[in-house]
Amino acid sequence: MAQPENPLIEVEVVYAEPQRAIAKLFRLAPPATVAHALEAAAAAVEFSGFEIAHAAVGVYGKLVSRERILDEGDRVEIYRALAADPKTARRARVKQARRGLSHPQQSPPKR
Repeated sequence: MAQPENPLIEVEVVYAEPQRAIAKLFRLAPPATVAHALEAAAAAVEFSGFEIAHAAVGVYGKLVSRERILDEGDRVEIYRALAADPKTARRARVKQARRGLSHPQQSPPKR
């Protein structure tokens, strides 16, 4: 008797920008890897114009390699580069906030 064919697994690929997020489900033949999901996303019109080939990727918020085997229902996340280094951005915000402070209060007169 012939063995049943492996069913396809369904995975979601997501990419977020400041104004919008793109999410699309793909059905892949097991054993599917992150690379297979990214290939499917690169071919989809929703993901056109995004740099997928060299982007960092993760599954449920954890960085993974492109060789990672996917399970049914996994969410592959495509990460974009940070606009600014978080530490540098925080220092700039603090510096700006300090500039906005009024001059230090004078001490009350001594009696």
